[in-house]
This record gives sequence, C-alpha cells and structure tokens, in this order.
Amino acid sequence: MGFPFSKQPITPFSFFCCVSAALCLGFFVSPSSAADVTSLIFKGCSDQKFQDPSGISAQNLKDLFQSLVSQSAQKPYSTASSGAGAAAINGLYQCRGDLSTAQCYDCVGRIPDKFDRLCGGGAPSVAARVQLAGCYLKYEVAGFKQTPETQLLFKVCGSTTAAGDGFQQRRDAALDAMANGLKSGGGNGVFATGSYQSVFYLAQCEGDLAGGGGECGNCVKSAVEAVKTQCGGSIGGQAYLNKCYVSYTYYPNGVPIIDNTSGGGGGKPHTARTVAIVVGGVAAVGFLVACLLCVKSALKRNRGGGGGGKHGHGGGGGGWN
Repeated sequence: MGFPFSKQPITPFSFFCCVSAALCLGFFVSPSSAADVTSLIFKGCSDQKFQDPSGISAQNLKDLFQSLVSQSAQKPYSTASSGAGAAAINGLYQCRGDLSTAQCYDCVGRIPDKFDRLCGGGAPSVAARVQLAGCYLKYEVAGFKQTPETQLLFKVCGSTTAAGDGFQQRRDAALDAMANGLKSGGGNGVFATGSYQSVFYLAQCEGDLAGGGGECGNCVKSAVEAVKTQCGGSIGGQAYLNKCYVSYTYYPNGVPIIDNTSGGGGGKPHTARTVAIVVGGVAAVGFLVACLLCVKSALKRNRGGGGGGKHGHGGGGGGWN
C-alpha cells in the first residue's frame, strides 16, 4: 500500500522533504561524543597475558572491577586488590576533580567492559590501563614491573598553532603557576583548574600523591615540561604521565564563561562544548519544525489534489501557509 502520496511523481518539493526528514533523523540519532567525559583518550595493554586454565585470574579480575566500580559511587579515587599470593591483582581508579559523584560512577562503570575489546580479546592482559576523558582505571598482577611515576604515556597536541602574539609565554606562565600551586598544597592537593591571560588549564594527580609533600606538584611539573616540549606552539595540548596529567587550551578572545548553576561539577573544560551543544540543539529543533511543516504540506497537496494531475501540483504553493 505505501504512503498516500507514494504514487505521486517525485518533484523538487517532495525530494526536499525526503532529504530534510533524513537529515532530521541524523541530527537526533547521532550522539555528540565530543561532550562526553566517557570518551576514550588512550589505552595501554601489556603484551603478556594471563595463563589461566582454571579461570581463577579471570574471576579475580572481575571481582576487582566490581569493587572499584562500587567504590566510585562514593569517592573520586580508590584502590582495591583481589586474589592472594602470585594470583593477586591490584587496581585503582581516579576521577577528574571537577566531576560529581554520579559522573565519576558512570565514567568508571564504563571501563571494565572496554578492556577485553581494547586489549585484543582472548586471555586478559596481566596489566592494563584505560583512560577516558573524565577518569581512568588501571590494574596489574602482583609482581608486575612498576612504571615510573613521571613516565610519559600519551600526549595530544592541537593541529593549530598560535603565531606572534606571546601565546607561549602566557601558556608557560599559566602552567608553571598551576604546578607551583599544587606543589605548595593549593586546591585539594591533586586537582587544579583555572585560567590565566586567555589560557585555560587543568591538572589531575593520582590520589596517593595527595598531601603536603609536594609529590603532586612535582609530577605536574614534569607533565608541564612534557606538554611544552611535545606541543610547542599548539593552542591546545595534553600530556599523560603515569601518575598525573595536564591539559591546556588557548582562547584568543578570552576563556569563555559558563553558568555553573546547572550542577554536576562540569566546570570550564566543557564551556565550548556546552555552547556547541546548545546551538546545535536549537538548530536541530528548528530543522525538525521545518521537516514537520514540509510533511504537512505534502499531505495537504495529496488530499487537496483530489483527482491528482495538474491541479494538485499547480495549487501546491499555498501549502507553506
């Protein structure tokens, strides 16, 4: 049977309706991963796999994940162990300091299922880490070789560079001040974010670096030097060390200001993304209205045409009214 007007000839008007409807669907079924704190940043997997014919290690790993995810509903950082002796597996998670408890739980809860897919399937790796935008989780079997705290694991540098406006001096001053503030115990000891002369910055340390010893600040200082060296004049960059990471973004027209009344602890890192989502949402709603008007007009054409033919198409212009 089909639609009432399925036998009508395809006109430019009806073609526009079809394209509009398809585009409208695209607006609403395509998620915006850019604004998601659960977006994947990087993964690290040991080449060595568990030799586990009895399934004990797999069960220990499952129990470890369950424990860590459960704890993430209460605090932004925690450690756990599962199993005993040589079969013991140690792990931890760390959420970004500006996430709410609910966001932390959601972020950490998504990671366990990713290990099998990201680390090649089959037997689990004896050590692995998955870093998302808002949190990370890592584990290792007892006795696994330790990674230095300040070893560079991953870096991201923007493709756009700033030229001739003193950007690097401002960026370096902002990042150095951030590291020095953490070293002296500023903020909550493991997280810092802010802006300085159009440079937005963020730093996160692993929870065991908290305290007055300056360990977090020292780690962040190493990350700052790494991002300066690796990213040069890029207007944005991130450097991930084993126990801390830093991020910066340069806004030539000034760091955008957001309304923090919405809750959730999203903070400034999501400013540009929030603006993009709002603008995109308004555009999508407007486009949907146009789609509905288009379909309504097409139905009017079909019903009003009666015997069809030339009369139905000739009077169609009034459908937009």
